[in-house]
Amino acid sequence: MKYRDANPIQRFLRWSAATAPASWLYLRVVHHIDRLSYRLTRGRYTLSGWLTGLPVIILTTTGAKTGQQRTSPVVGVPDGDNLVVVASNWGQRHAPGWYYNLRAHPTATVTVGGVSRRVRAREAIGDERDRLWQRDLEFYPGRAAYERRAANRRIPVVMLTPVSGQDHLS
Repeated sequence: MKYRDANPIQRFLRWSAATAPASWLYLRVVHHIDRLSYRLTRGRYTLSGWLTGLPVIILTTTGAKTGQQRTSPVVGVPDGDNLVVVASNWGQRHAPGWYYNLRAHPTATVTVGGVSRRVRAREAIGDERDRLWQRDLEFYPGRAAYERRAANRRIPVVMLTPVSGQDHLS
């Protein structure tokens, strides 16, 4: 749900997540709660997605160093048949682990509403990156605050494209 369509509580929660103190807290807590709510609802919902109205997806990557499966709840903005994920990491000085995993192993799995599908990741650059960044801001304008806090780096924008012939896994 785009920011303009969110109710006042959802807009407040999105706004608060952009502040430094809330980002610090959410960075350490939200993914644990979302993983639990994801398991309890059999992959249909995350608590943060339900509370904020953001399109939270479950991204499963292969660890860059370990080769083990790693699961992360992330905001996945639809762009046609693709999903866009932004490696903002709550405005931290470095990108999140899932970004490095996708760079090493670009094939991953996303789960949306309990349905899993294989995707291939690629980093958007140039005009495409700018367009997708603006699209993401329509859903989560607080990401601009992350960009200011992470001024030491350009926040990566990643396009997740469905892998042909393997649309749905479950």
